[in-house]
Amino acid sequence: MTTTPEPPREPEMPARTAEGGATPPRRRARFLTTGSVRRRGGRSRMHRRVAGALAIGLGLLATAGLYTAATADVNRAQAQAADVALLQRGQELYNENACISCHGSNLQGVENRGPSLIGVGDAAVYFQVSSGRMPLARQEAQATRKPTLPIFDPDTEEGQANLDALGAYVQANGGGPTRPEARGEALRGDDPARGGELFRLNCASCHNFTGRGGALSSGKYAPHLDQASETQIYTAMLTGPQNMPKFSDRQLTPEEKEDIIAYVKSVSGQDNSVGGYAAGGIGPTAEGIVAFIVGLAAMIGIAIWLGAKA
Repeated sequence: MTTTPEPPREPEMPARTAEGGATPPRRRARFLTTGSVRRRGGRSRMHRRVAGALAIGLGLLATAGLYTAATADVNRAQAQAADVALLQRGQELYNENACISCHGSNLQGVENRGPSLIGVGDAAVYFQVSSGRMPLARQEAQATRKPTLPIFDPDTEEGQANLDALGAYVQANGGGPTRPEARGEALRGDDPARGGELFRLNCASCHNFTGRGGALSSGKYAPHLDQASETQIYTAMLTGPQNMPKFSDRQLTPEEKEDIIAYVKSVSGQDNSVGGYAAGGIGPTAEGIVAFIVGLAAMIGIAIWLGAKA
């Protein structure tokens, strides 16, 4: 048996120093240890900086969270206290002004007296009460506008506060549409011409072309709109009192409702009598009657004159 000789190994080259000499093994180990210590020291300093920044950030977040929670609790408590007082006042008004006798203690309505108020909302309460239609004077085909109770007069601070309280009570217990935040002339839109088109399309069949109202079936009627305020017109469109249909924001957007209000107010009173005598402002019927009477009288006069000459 023969053995193959191992190839000769290359001799290890000793490490060199900066001067070109060989570095002893101990010194070389010392160099390696010092470098690793430096690298570890750099990493630990970086870790400390990152940890410090994270600690500061977490501290700030915790402080902000505690402050927000504390102030939110205070604000919520104040709001809840105000809401409770408003609802209590609304319940008092509901019980003291004959609302409960027709609409029930839970807004469920009373048979042969009054309908349920579930779902009518604050908007319906404002329209019916601020216009004097409620409390109802008597059972009849339609609630008639009459002078508002002094405690619900929307033109006084007390009356407006009571309307807010009564509406809040019905809204909290029954839900439904709410009044717009704007009031008065702020509810008039910027485009009364478009409002006129929308009015003629959706409202003129009952309220006539200039809001003068008209007769309906079964003793009901569409009321005259001159006395209605901007908020009353808006809430009527939202809630659909009597025979009037409801116009939600999907059917007529808030901007379209405001344009309709602008048109109605532009033709209220004598604002639309640009051609002279308005003849009641009820459209071509009145004008046709005037033309018929005047024309017929003229024709009769001419016939009599011709007969006298013959």
